[in-house]
Amino acid sequence: MPLTVPVLPEGIDPAWLPPEALRPVGSRRTLVDGVGPLVETVHGELAYACAQFGGEVAVRDRGESSGASSYDLVLRVAEAGRSGDTGPGLGGVGGSGGPAGVGELGAEGFVLERADGTTVVTASGQPGLLYGMFHVVRLGEDAFRRTREREAHRPSTELRMLDHWDNVAVHPVMGQVERGYAGGSLFWENGRARQESERVRAYARLLAACGINAVSVNNVNVHETEAHLLTDRIGEVAYIAAALRPYGIRTHLSVTFAAPVVLDGLVTADPLDETVRGWWAKAVRRVYSAIPDFGGFVVKADSEGQPGPFTYGRSHADGANMLAAALAPHGGTVHWRAFVYDHHQDWRDHATDRARAAYDHFAPLDGKFAGNAVLQVKHGPMDFQVREPVSPVLGALPRTQVAVELQATQEYTGQQRHVCWLGHMWSEALCFRPEGEQRPTVAELTRGGLVAVANVGDDPFWTGHPLAQANLYTFGRLAWQPAADPHRILDEWIALTFPSASERLAAGLRAVLHGSWRTYEKYTAPLGVGFMVQPGHHYGPSVDGYEYSPWGTYHFADRDGIGVDRSAATGTGYAAQYAKPWAELYESAATCPDELLLFFHHVPYGHVLRSGKTVVQHIYDTHFEGVEEAEEARRVWAGLADLVAPAWHARVAERYEEQVRGAREWRDQVNSYFLRKSGIPDVRGRTIY
Repeated sequence: MPLTVPVLPEGIDPAWLPPEALRPVGSRRTLVDGVGPLVETVHGELAYACAQFGGEVAVRDRGESSGASSYDLVLRVAEAGRSGDTGPGLGGVGGSGGPAGVGELGAEGFVLERADGTTVVTASGQPGLLYGMFHVVRLGEDAFRRTREREAHRPSTELRMLDHWDNVAVHPVMGQVERGYAGGSLFWENGRARQESERVRAYARLLAACGINAVSVNNVNVHETEAHLLTDRIGEVAYIAAALRPYGIRTHLSVTFAAPVVLDGLVTADPLDETVRGWWAKAVRRVYSAIPDFGGFVVKADSEGQPGPFTYGRSHADGANMLAAALAPHGGTVHWRAFVYDHHQDWRDHATDRARAAYDHFAPLDGKFAGNAVLQVKHGPMDFQVREPVSPVLGALPRTQVAVELQATQEYTGQQRHVCWLGHMWSEALCFRPEGEQRPTVAELTRGGLVAVANVGDDPFWTGHPLAQANLYTFGRLAWQPAADPHRILDEWIALTFPSASERLAAGLRAVLHGSWRTYEKYTAPLGVGFMVQPGHHYGPSVDGYEYSPWGTYHFADRDGIGVDRSAATGTGYAAQYAKPWAELYESAATCPDELLLFFHHVPYGHVLRSGKTVVQHIYDTHFEGVEEAEEARRVWAGLADLVAPAWHARVAERYEEQVRGAREWRDQVNSYFLRKSGIPDVRGRTIY
């Protein structure tokens, strides 16, 4: 079998798969037992590692004797039709998957054990073998050091996807990648598909190594050029799909709801019109003819100017189900985004509440979506702010397949110029229990998958800020196991990215990453109020930037107080969209968690928090603290210069200079704004302008 490991162009960072990370498997004798394209990928990875570190890898056909005891590592696909087959010497499996045969773990699951000097990975499908091999890479030497009881590993959800907001043609406002902070697109350049498949395959390898199995390759805001990817330019999508496929990544495509009108001049895109339904069925057949393992569509409809079923008096269920019907014969899925709200709101109107919109639109439609339609819901009700409550929609649709959408690209969290590791934020959202204690978590309710807006571009470090790679890795691992400790996942990323890291380097990386989300929160928008950013590009402070705009992102600060009244008693009623335990908690300023106080309530500046501080003093203190923490992180990073490659260290150091500058600007603008609004001085007498 040929080697399949892509060769990165010179100067491209290997991220969490540097050659050294493969030394433990590459220095041993390994047997690969199975057939198929993903088995070939596994063999190629191991052959590549062994060529560098002196090990050996063999491949066994089903008809041959295993001789497994003579190998340090055996990776095998269980025989088809024997769902309980766990391999020679293996019975049922335990661990997180519970007692089961390997076949019960699904095509992506695998069993790991070590006995008598041999580590064995057994999977019922080729994807499971690929993930099992990367799990051994993650374990490193620990995979070979001791006896291991049988462990079952399987993903929490079948779909773990990245949405790329990449444009084929450079958009005059949003550029090549909308909300992209890592250079140009990996997939598109000069109006066509990039002819650099090795870089795309290397990307697929990184994604598979952390458990991601699907990618949507173009922007959810589908412009005219991008609309043609569905039809006459589907060959370019097929080219990208071929580069992703060796690592088990299925390709998805964002499409415009108005495609029949835009592409073929039909007079309508009405989802109940038979001509329109026939048009979509024919278009989908062409897509699968070009890409047999195509995953499906991503759709943004009736949102921020994108066309949708409302034009024809139809519901979102009508629109999604039309596309689902076209995809169903081929095994495809439509991901229908729930990001629908009035973006022409009158700022004078305090009753209309953008936070309510998704629930108001979609909760009444529960149970009306087709089985292969997935409602893709942002984890918070607004727009990926540094602090939001978990969206009530995630607990309101028990009869609908729901996917949770996160944002790895740091649109509102520093745009990959600031360090802001989001593992804690995502873990809190996924572990939230929408119906109260002892009830299922968001992750347990999520049957449609986990999705993140990608933070990768053609930058040599993939994510612009090298430390932002940790967000991409963390998303993949949390998508696989949402209940995992995010600290442990971060330690995995550190160990893989710097396989020979000293404890000083590891400790330094933990120090600058662990608390970085809360540091960013401290020097930006306080107590859950959100936004306060420069309009349009969303980088840097502008406290009133969106305050009198049509976007519905208000803080309502006046001389007496700040915050949005979302109570049922006197406000917009948003708090009542939650199940009773949370509705009661959020309804009163006396019980609402401090970190969300201004999201749910308009309170006086002198309102006393649980910390004993007033709201305005909290604003002053946290903004000074946030700058101090950013300065300390910069100092810690500077002290690691002798332990990190010069280019890596220089890029991060450069970004820290910008982060500290930006943090000071946030501090001074926000503190000055609230001093002038409230007239209340800082009790500590610090300089506020």
